[in-house]
Amino acid sequence: MTAALAFPLSGFVGQDDLKLALLLHAVDPRLGGVLIRGEKGSGKSTAARGLAALLPPIPDSGRPAPFVELPIGATEDRVVGTLDLESALVEGRRRLQPGLLAAAHQGVLYVDEVNLLPDHLVDLLIDAAAFGINRIERDGLAAEHPCRFVLVGSMNPEEGELRPQLLDRFGLAVEVRAPRDPATRTEVVRRRLAFDAHPAAFIATFSDQERALAEAIAAAGRRLAEGVAVPEAVLALASGLCAELDAEGLRADLVLARGAAALAALDGREEATGDDVVRLAPLALAHRRRRGPLDSPGLDPGALQDALDRLDRDGNADIDGDPPPLEDRPALGSERPPAPPASGIRLALRTERPSSVLGRRARGVAPRGGIVAALAPDGPVTDVAVAATVTAAAARRVLEPAGDPPAGDRPARADLRQAVREARTANLVVLAVDASGSMGGQRRMEAAKGAVLSLLVDAYQRRDRVALVTFAGEEAKVALRPTGSVEVARARLTQLATGGRTPLAAGVRAALDVARSACRLDPGRRPIIVVVTDGRATAGGPEPAAAALTAGAEVARAGIEALVVDAEDGDIRLGLARSLAEAMGARYVALPDLAGESLARAVGAVVADQP
Repeated sequence: MTAALAFPLSGFVGQDDLKLALLLHAVDPRLGGVLIRGEKGSGKSTAARGLAALLPPIPDSGRPAPFVELPIGATEDRVVGTLDLESALVEGRRRLQPGLLAAAHQGVLYVDEVNLLPDHLVDLLIDAAAFGINRIERDGLAAEHPCRFVLVGSMNPEEGELRPQLLDRFGLAVEVRAPRDPATRTEVVRRRLAFDAHPAAFIATFSDQERALAEAIAAAGRRLAEGVAVPEAVLALASGLCAELDAEGLRADLVLARGAAALAALDGREEATGDDVVRLAPLALAHRRRRGPLDSPGLDPGALQDALDRLDRDGNADIDGDPPPLEDRPALGSERPPAPPASGIRLALRTERPSSVLGRRARGVAPRGGIVAALAPDGPVTDVAVAATVTAAAARRVLEPAGDPPAGDRPARADLRQAVREARTANLVVLAVDASGSMGGQRRMEAAKGAVLSLLVDAYQRRDRVALVTFAGEEAKVALRPTGSVEVARARLTQLATGGRTPLAAGVRAALDVARSACRLDPGRRPIIVVVTDGRATAGGPEPAAAALTAGAEVARAGIEALVVDAEDGDIRLGLARSLAEAMGARYVALPDLAGESLARAVGAVVADQP
């Protein structure tokens, strides 16, 4: 699919950072990809399509650069390529059937909701984008092909975050949102309506700007291939900023150096400057800084200026005065006098082979993921291991007596092999907290909130999800739906009501409903219910204590892991929470001096204990 009638990128109103990040990747796809974070309807996919229309046509064919959209449900076979069944069955030869990476070569590969894509596929995409090579070693195949494309991923932060390890792999990240100024919004709507009514006519009105951008991209690519100088002082500034702003790892330093070279090439210069580094710093560093899960995303301009001031005092900054505002800088592609020669390195486009080592978190058998084994089935085959099936069929035909082929060239039922897949494990922790008066009111709820925040740290670092149910008075409430989103949690956990009686049965059932609902949407996720209570049920029918045990038995029958945290204190201890744990088939821990850290440690021990 191509972007023949895509909304022109030069027709976008504002969004300067987004346009800059996309154009730099068009010049140098090795930057690693653009991550666009923003709310619904902010033009993320439209911008990606507009970039494809600016890329050079495919050499020797004249076809437009491809725009390939990767669906969320895509399998690894569909992405990287797989065995060509026709060649294997008819000719007995192992050939590659190319996947989406091959289709995106010399174009744009767009992944909407990349935060919902399985981690191993995100790894594959980013490796291919960074190195320009897709290497396939699976199903008896050993092949590779070039796949130089611009990777664009978009996400809505309210639907969950990417793990920091994956965030770091994206070269540049841009925050986008719909404009709040009514006049600007009106102009956006006016242009969109004009494009929808007469696409060709609308595109024609921006033909000069689009042609200038396309020519600037092509010229910058040639200039970068010849080599753009990055002086030592510019490298020192890039690394100094990364250190001052506490960027994790060294990838930010590399992205700033390569991005500065690409920006210089796009601006018609043969040497990068400190101003290039400062201009790119918010896009390269905002998603790489060490921060807690409740810290706001992005890079505060004041923090960037403070870092520059510190470097300037130490003599490490190589910029002349304050960098000019974005709107006052020369337009991309405009002429600037070349910088004086300086010692340094020259960056050029080169293809390197990616490492085959991918180290991540614990893995387990799952319905989706990479194939790790192929077995003769005990019953019906639910997931065919294609390569193993074809191999078994070929071996059978070789061993059959001449002239007695029972199934011709077709595989027989006995040849079928069941695929065993493996994927990284992820958890869903449903925390059900007794917010009644017997729990000590606001002080106890603050401790529970502290535990939730500690769990969110873990969810932020991995792909876990956390939910919070509170129960008090006559009902239970879902205070936080399953999420790994920092921003959603920050908004939901500001105030939680406490006091009243204890509807323990309602709280347990509400937690069970949340866990079941989440498992239906994501069967590969491991649910864990954690009930924090003193066990004293005082609401929920004529016999609230019996109702609570009945609800606990429902959790046990559902086969969901559970933990009961006994928060009972005082001189008289009834031990009711232990009875609830027995009914739920749950682990039990007593924490009379309930605090956020101790509760988080207790839950963390269960999460870390893989079944």
